Amino acid sequence: MGALTGFRNHWKKLGLVALLVVALLVPLIAPNDYVLGVVILAFVWAIATYGLNVLLGYTGQLTLAHAGFFGIGAYTVGVLTVNYGFPFWPSLLLGVVLASVLGYLIGIFALRTRDEYFAIFTLGVGFVIFLVIDNWESLTGGPRGLIGVPYPEPIGPISFDGPVAIYYLVLFFLILTIYVSAAIARSLLGRTFMAIRNSEELAASMGINVGRNKQLAFTISTAIAGLAGGLYSTYIGFLGPAVVNVPSSFEVLMYLLVGGMGSLSGPLVGAILVTFLFQSLQEFEAYRLVILGPVVILIIIFFPRGLAGIWQSLAARLSSGRGTSESGEEGTAAGPASESPESPKKEEVG
Repeated sequence: MGALTGFRNHWKKLGLVALLVVALLVPLIAPNDYVLGVVILAFVWAIATYGLNVLLGYTGQLTLAHAGFFGIGAYTVGVLTVNYGFPFWPSLLLGVVLASVLGYLIGIFALRTRDEYFAIFTLGVGFVIFLVIDNWESLTGGPRGLIGVPYPEPIGPISFDGPVAIYYLVLFFLILTIYVSAAIARSLLGRTFMAIRNSEELAASMGINVGRNKQLAFTISTAIAGLAGGLYSTYIGFLGPAVVNVPSSFEVLMYLLVGGMGSLSGPLVGAILVTFLFQSLQEFEAYRLVILGPVVILIIIFFPRGLAGIWQSLAARLSSGRGTSESGEEGTAAGPASESPESPKKEEVG
């Protein structure tokens, strides 16, 4: 069994290296700048989806204000660089800090509610953020938006003056976000989040400070959303209130549901797949959600763990089959280990 696990981990590492090589070669493979731009947008939304995954996937708290914090990061970079001539890098940092601080403060009140009441509260928060951005014309440009958000300043010999350079910049932050998400999931903090997701009452009885950990997850989630928003603003170069509106939060939620909540690959898979589907359905802009809606519903009904969950289930069955074929004793031991990572945690907590 140990040899089988080592073999599987070896191939998993090789797969990750292969994916990284492909990601590095995308600008050379992409047939034109349009396709490269779609990939950049997919990566930006993937970063935002990883932020939502920290809150919804790890702690089970559904927020509908995610696009609002995405917009706070985007407009912080846009306002500071366009209106006040600030450099991009400190503006991006301030956008992340502002989104996380507002997330922390709003979380003090929002997390006093639970379940659907929390979702409704955050829906209201997201709408308020949209109204502020849409009506504060002297600062945000209101419905006209902000035009001319600049590219980042060079770092030594590295310049960011085109889509290829922006692609590698966004890829760097995507890899960093995935690393942070993986570190959280494998740490005691991540297990604490998942214990809260499985049963808040049982987690509290085990001595876990449920409120403090939920607020920490909310703060991390909003910080990642602010980072994604800042990257979005510098690539697009134009900001309008539509990106902050509540439907954008539902789109990020769709990315996560399609990819798979609580998984490490789900946000990336969902964001890339749905973004490319949206682009392919541009001719049916008014009906794209009508077309994709039933698909998402079917995925939720038949594959509640998303597309990433399908792959995990197949891998678990294959590994279980190999363990059974090697010896009856090893097959028995491989059975529980081949289940999803969430199952043992639910058994421990529940």
